[in-house]
Amino acid sequence: MATEVKEIITKERMIALFEKHRKEIFKNDPEPVSRLRQRAFDSFAELGFPNNRMEEWRNTDLKEWLGKTYDYHFRPLPGMDALKIFRCNIPHLDTAIIGQINGWYVSKDVPLIRLGNGMILGSLAQAFKEYPEIIGLHYGKYTGIGKNGLTDLNTAFAQDGIFIYVPDNVHSPKPIQLINVIQHDENIFLQSRNLILLGKNARLSLVHCDDSYNHQASFSNIVTEVHLDEGAFLDHYKLQNLNNNSTLISNTEFQLEKDAELVSNFITLNGGMLRNNTSVLFNGPHGTANIYGLYLMDRKQHIDNHVYVDHASPDCTSVESFKGIMDESSTGVFNGHVFVRKDAQKTNATQSNRNILLTDTAKIYSKPFLEIYADDVKCGHGSTTGQLDTESMFYLMQRGIGPESARMLLMFAFANEIVGKISIPELRFRIEDMVKKRLQGELQICEQCVLHCSTPEHPMEFDIDMSKV
Repeated sequence: MATEVKEIITKERMIALFEKHRKEIFKNDPEPVSRLRQRAFDSFAELGFPNNRMEEWRNTDLKEWLGKTYDYHFRPLPGMDALKIFRCNIPHLDTAIIGQINGWYVSKDVPLIRLGNGMILGSLAQAFKEYPEIIGLHYGKYTGIGKNGLTDLNTAFAQDGIFIYVPDNVHSPKPIQLINVIQHDENIFLQSRNLILLGKNARLSLVHCDDSYNHQASFSNIVTEVHLDEGAFLDHYKLQNLNNNSTLISNTEFQLEKDAELVSNFITLNGGMLRNNTSVLFNGPHGTANIYGLYLMDRKQHIDNHVYVDHASPDCTSVESFKGIMDESSTGVFNGHVFVRKDAQKTNATQSNRNILLTDTAKIYSKPFLEIYADDVKCGHGSTTGQLDTESMFYLMQRGIGPESARMLLMFAFANEIVGKISIPELRFRIEDMVKKRLQGELQICEQCVLHCSTPEHPMEFDIDMSKV
């Protein structure tokens, strides 16, 4: 098995690894992917890793997390019981489960599943071999080269990930649940790539879970490209619940054609250092994108949400709404950038970031930003940061609710505005339960269940007599 001894991550180390394992990295590539991979490597060799001297990384410093020692593997790790890892599902949620372990697709039977309606699900590495024409049309087209050193690094190194293809006019009969699990006895550096394609008027619900199965340190650099053709609809959920030693850099690129609609919800419950880079490009008129986010952080956890929406076409609507609760010495960043081009008339765009700081040591850096070059638009943004409302606390306590219960009830009501956007009832009920547990400090990494969910017979409840409210 191709592997390297543990070392800290540096630009020089990654360049040496690429040159040493070039044959292994390139072995499944169609010619267009090989050319793209080499261009991305050359760009990373010039750019290197981002640092906090860069404006977009000013409030997020990767130095500590890159300074740990990590294993790097060029093949799947053996000896893991996939059935055990993926046995836990959200109760009553009927999904088609696709599993990844340490960045590699896991298959009991075949690496690519072809359904009767034309959908294709499975390994991106296998899709390179079997569908080079589809890969050539889309792979790397939405991330670009030279904009982000970490994205270039992923494009240069990524060997496997998830491939989902929904043909024209096909509605997925059930949600697809992508479970990405980290499980390794040593610190591990991961780079996986996902490509999700929806044809004209196609519809898909996608639940993407990032989880760790133990408390070992990891550094995940993940890139997901999503293309929505004309009239397509994607209901997208990104659920993050990782251990406190984990670093997750998630780059998600959405491109929407004419009349396409996107609903995306990022729920972050745990993780040491997380950064979500989300980009939306309206490549045709009459598109809609609703981007929601909720983050609940404590201890010394750090969350950074960067959202870039490019209104390149007229008559499009975008909504960004992110809410956070920061406890202890946690830190957070929200950077929302809406770019309205000169010809994107009739644009409607809003941004909102609201935060609650529970301690004097918690911090949030919020920067909603509008860059507008059209004159017939409706755009607005806002940001608020504060503590729990004392008048609301007083109101609840006057009705017989104790101070701690009142505090929990107000925090849940604040968070549930985002959770309530989840359109899949079974998923919404489970996330409500997990949020309640997280607010009470009880959501820890479970050694037996990757989704850390309580049993449906014993959901988490607040001990509050609502008849007194």
